[in-house]
Amino acid sequence: MAISAFLTDTTLCIGCKACEVACKEYNGVPADGFTWTGRSYDNTLQLGHSTWRHVAFVEMEPRIGVGGNSGEHTTWQFLSDVCKHCEHAGCLEACPTGSIVRTELGTVYVQPDVCNGCGYCVVGCPFGVIDRRPEDGRAFKCTFCYDRQRNGDAPACAKACPTQSILFGDLDDLRARGRADSRPARPRRQRRRDL
Repeated sequence: MAISAFLTDTTLCIGCKACEVACKEYNGVPADGFTWTGRSYDNTLQLGHSTWRHVAFVEMEPRIGVGGNSGEHTTWQFLSDVCKHCEHAGCLEACPTGSIVRTELGTVYVQPDVCNGCGYCVVGCPFGVIDRRPEDGRAFKCTFCYDRQRNGDAPACAKACPTQSILFGDLDDLRARGRADSRPARPRRQRRRDL
């Protein structure tokens, strides 16, 4: 069985948050509100019960010769984050009710109708992904669009990404692509011209 995964390329992300909007719209995730945080243009701040995919805006100080658009101006890097659907998932292992299960697709899925709101999963996740809704205490996180995958479609966030910075596919294929993309470019060989 092939295991599906995301590969997120931060060099292609433009910070449009289309992935956040698509996730919320498709999954019926409640709005975060419109509170101005004062921390750049990021009003969601982190993953949580109402933010299953989060695009962080990271302000980069000007440094000559180090990435960005200019060594003289402040630049931005955008980091799109989501549940990792861990192979050894702390949230799944901590859940006493069996609310959190591993699906046949290899994803980690929370069954909200089984969740009793104990919160053990929240402290069991080393990435701070899973969170409880204040209204009823039940835990929520990214479902990896389980129902879409079962129907042969890509998760809403990956489908909505205009720059294809979020790729969805087979884990082994994406690992190979990630390794290939992270190799340093080889210097071009100069042909020697004899005079």
